[in-house]
Amino acid sequence: MSTEPEELEDELYEHHRILVDAGQKLTRIDQFLTEKIPNATRTKIQAGIEAEGVKINGKPIKPSYKVKPLDEIVISLPKPPRAENELIPQDIPLDIRYEDDDILVLYKPAGMVVHPAYGNWDGTLVNALIYHFQHLPTGRNGEIRPGLVHRIDKDTSGLMVVAKNDYAMSHLARQFFEHTIERTYYALVWGEPKEDTGTIRGHIGRSSKDRKVMDVYPDGDYGKPAVTHYKVLKRLKYVSLVQCNLETGRTHQIRAHMRHLGHPLFNDAMYGGDRIVKGTIFTRYRQFVENCFALCSRQALHAKSIGFEHPKTKEWLQFDSDLAPDIVAVMEKWEAYSQG
Repeated sequence: MSTEPEELEDELYEHHRILVDAGQKLTRIDQFLTEKIPNATRTKIQAGIEAEGVKINGKPIKPSYKVKPLDEIVISLPKPPRAENELIPQDIPLDIRYEDDDILVLYKPAGMVVHPAYGNWDGTLVNALIYHFQHLPTGRNGEIRPGLVHRIDKDTSGLMVVAKNDYAMSHLARQFFEHTIERTYYALVWGEPKEDTGTIRGHIGRSSKDRKVMDVYPDGDYGKPAVTHYKVLKRLKYVSLVQCNLETGRTHQIRAHMRHLGHPLFNDAMYGGDRIVKGTIFTRYRQFVENCFALCSRQALHAKSIGFEHPKTKEWLQFDSDLAPDIVAVMEKWEAYSQG
């Protein structure tokens, strides 16, 4: 008899152990785990199930298994889980726009994750920062966040400020807490907002249907207060370029608020912008939109400028960046289409 399965079992390491809530509805295991585990895709989950890396109540299951209340789910993988404080320096180029002894301002390209997490351990901004800079402050509240006082989403491009010492980190963190940091984003959104300027107010919290998505709760019964000021810069009939200024800094704030307003960000798959929201259903138009999606293969959001008080000199610093080339290219296509 072959001993291969036992040898394989000895090499597996537990990554997740989930006790299902007593009120859980019957849900397919792959769907359940995709919602529960950050950055896990359904394809990866199904592959893990097929490889018997997912067991429920101690037994392997099929992808069609439906999770029941109080099930115990254990996910095991061949490699040991990475500790959150295990950060590996990597020689990744940084686009630094300003630097002194206390801070640096850099441009993060779309596609780069800011901080390592499950499914994205390598190639992050933090991996690059700890390679290029020694003795960065580690963060607050016990978190290991070298130099970081804020972050932007993986598929958002634009400017970030990084602290190079503890004093700078505390000073910048206070400015973020007091909402005195000035942050301007440019977003290409579906449709044309009714008003040229406006303010979106609504608590933001995780969706009860999908934990990866943030929902807006206008009545404030759930989530955290969030305020976004917007101004329409250009109207192109089917899409608009909108300037957004954050008064607060909640997860996915602009993406959630603009969807709530009825104008999701162009090609934002998580918030419904990766389909035709405005326009016709004709084949030619649909093909045009698909071509635009291919040009800008992420949510069309750019952190254009940032302003803050320097921690040491107390001087007000303001930094600006050009709109990302892929968003510019898509806007040019929409401009030509709307005029034609």
